[in-house]
Amino acid sequence: MPSSKAPLAIQATFDDLGTPLRDVTFVVVDLETTGGSATASEITEVGAVKVRGGEVLGEFQTLVNPGLPIPAFISVLTGITDRMVASAPRIDTVLPAFLEFAHDTVLVAHNAPFDVTFLKVNAERLGLPWPGHRVVDTAHLARQLVTRDEAPNRKLSSLAQLFGAATTPDHRALHDARATVDVLHALLGRVGNLGVHTLEELGSFTSRVSPQQRRKRFLADGLPSAPGVYVFKDSQQRPLYVGTSVDIRRRVRSYFTASEQRTRMAEMVGIAETVTPIVCATPLEAEVRELRLIAEHKPRYNRRSRFPEKSVWVKLTVEAFPRLSVVKDVRDDGAQYAGPFGSRAQATEAIAALHEVVPLRQCTARLSTRGQGKACALADIGRCGAPCTGEQSVESYGDVVARATEALAGDARAVVEALEQRMSRLADKERFEDAGHLRDRLMALVRAAARAQRIAPLAASPEVVAARRRDDGGWEVVCVRHGRLAGTTITPRGADPMPAIEALRAGAEIVPPPVAPAPAALPEETEKVLRWLEAPGVRIVHLDGEWTCPMHGAGAARDRLEPLLRSRGEVAGFGEVPGRFETRPAAAVPSAG
Repeated sequence: MPSSKAPLAIQATFDDLGTPLRDVTFVVVDLETTGGSATASEITEVGAVKVRGGEVLGEFQTLVNPGLPIPAFISVLTGITDRMVASAPRIDTVLPAFLEFAHDTVLVAHNAPFDVTFLKVNAERLGLPWPGHRVVDTAHLARQLVTRDEAPNRKLSSLAQLFGAATTPDHRALHDARATVDVLHALLGRVGNLGVHTLEELGSFTSRVSPQQRRKRFLADGLPSAPGVYVFKDSQQRPLYVGTSVDIRRRVRSYFTASEQRTRMAEMVGIAETVTPIVCATPLEAEVRELRLIAEHKPRYNRRSRFPEKSVWVKLTVEAFPRLSVVKDVRDDGAQYAGPFGSRAQATEAIAALHEVVPLRQCTARLSTRGQGKACALADIGRCGAPCTGEQSVESYGDVVARATEALAGDARAVVEALEQRMSRLADKERFEDAGHLRDRLMALVRAAARAQRIAPLAASPEVVAARRRDDGGWEVVCVRHGRLAGTTITPRGADPMPAIEALRAGAEIVPPPVAPAPAALPEETEKVLRWLEAPGVRIVHLDGEWTCPMHGAGAARDRLEPLLRSRGEVAGFGEVPGRFETRPAAAVPSAG
């Protein structure tokens, strides 16, 4: 007779809901490459560590012959030279071996899209099927779990120091992979304390939403579903946080859901009492309004753009024997200026780069043309012509000044080439630390010179009116005066845009001319306006002034070198977003439609 008892119900444990992290086999991988583009660069080294349950199961490391010369810039970063990889295996041998090592595991990398993209592209080139690994990005996890009070950024070196990694990352693949293992374990410990114990939960991890956040959802009620700026304010109507969105209501609602992962935002929402929407005609207007509001009110929960007044300039002084100096403001004194820089440290690095190859004097005293001073050590080693002693005439020193002026405002090729040659010589001697310092100085110089050469013509132009066709058929029109957004509008689909454009010009903000080469706006605002003007599809409707840029200016060097730094996660600071400047003649007025 069969039993009448019902089957015993057993409640599933938490671990039954997914794969426990302690049972997951991770392969932590790091690559070194010849550049930042997976389609145009090659892998030079692969390093990987296999771990499970906190224990190391194996390691994989090999140099890879890329089949092409390694740029000196990359050799400075990694320490890997052409000589080192000459006898190394090619990627068609290395990649199958790595895929076998990583079979049936979860891939982990710091800034994983970079490494995984290189692996996928090379697998496709070789006709190898990509296994479809799950991927964990420790940089992404760190952005959710590590506050800026703990680490200044989410670079591997900063996290390794924070968590006391046993291996110091040094841009060698296996060393960086070992450091990433320690960072991974530390981050897994943190998510474990938040109740994340399975691989599936790790993949969908977001910060927990507090009851306090949920109770504030009513703040989004009544907000417009339109593009613009939103301002969270406290009980005394002081701005706490300023943001932008193409849909204000939807974006504000996200602050009360699991999609908001920033700890400081949960704190901000707890304090907020109201949200003020500012509907904007165009996305560019919203971005500019956000910048201006942050600069004016300095909301404590905004991290960027709060202190634009800290930007500085490099000045080539006006005197018999000019020198380079860091100043806060641009004055109408006939001097040559470069910048702006986000910090005094960046400006000092750019000055040091010029001093490396241009023998400008570095003393700060005002020199007499009679030369009654005493030569310094720089003169003894040939780094200065000693105008202080009278050994160098005003005319001879003027040639030196012309070289510096040309590098800052015109043709930068000679100075950049000299710096790169010096960097290559240091790399050949395996003086990578010294070459790295020179690389940083070179980048500070070309970024600032390129920025100055892009901003100056727009800052000098009394008015630029430009238009870009919208997806709905109308036109997005902006009016820029001396680098400042003076007005913007949207023209209806099918209507003649010219009446709206003329109305915009008539009602746009009156902007007094600034002191050249500074713009009449925050440098970040002018950068945003420039990127919009340089975007595909933008037409110049009206140009009052001259918009030109040196053909062989610093922008070319910056565009060539910047991707190499980005490939290693070296992100530029304020106003240093890469972008090409393209000289545009006044184009035809857009037609109706």
